[in-house]
Amino acid sequence: MIRNYLPVALRFIAAAILAQTLFFKFTGAEESVWIFQQLGVEPWGRIGSGVAELVCAVLLLIPRTAWLGALGGLGVMSGALVSHLFILGVEVKGDGGLLFTLALVVFVCCAVTLWLRRSEMKAFVFRNR
Repeated sequence: MIRNYLPVALRFIAAAILAQTLFFKFTGAEESVWIFQQLGVEPWGRIGSGVAELVCAVLLLIPRTAWLGALGGLGVMSGALVSHLFILGVEVKGDGGLLFTLALVVFVCCAVTLWLRRSEMKAFVFRNR
């Protein structure tokens, strides 16, 4: 039973977290604007990362493209985690490390999803050679 539901749960968890942050990025929420100002890429970095996260969330929800969404999610979350570790800090504006933790959860969900769907990714890569 776990074998059937865990992969779906991982995809939905990652997609849900990615999707819920979109509101803050696209509405220009104060914390989101501050983060991207610290990174020196406001507003284009905020909007661009929002679009990338939206695409990843949608791809994760479609079984056939879940591996691609997971790969993109790993890329986006790698940037977020590196930004937290080297520029922003784990705790941002008194959030108790929530944003860092959410980025870590998405990263792990995407990594496991990509591992579970590695055969689909390999088939895609080798089909187009």
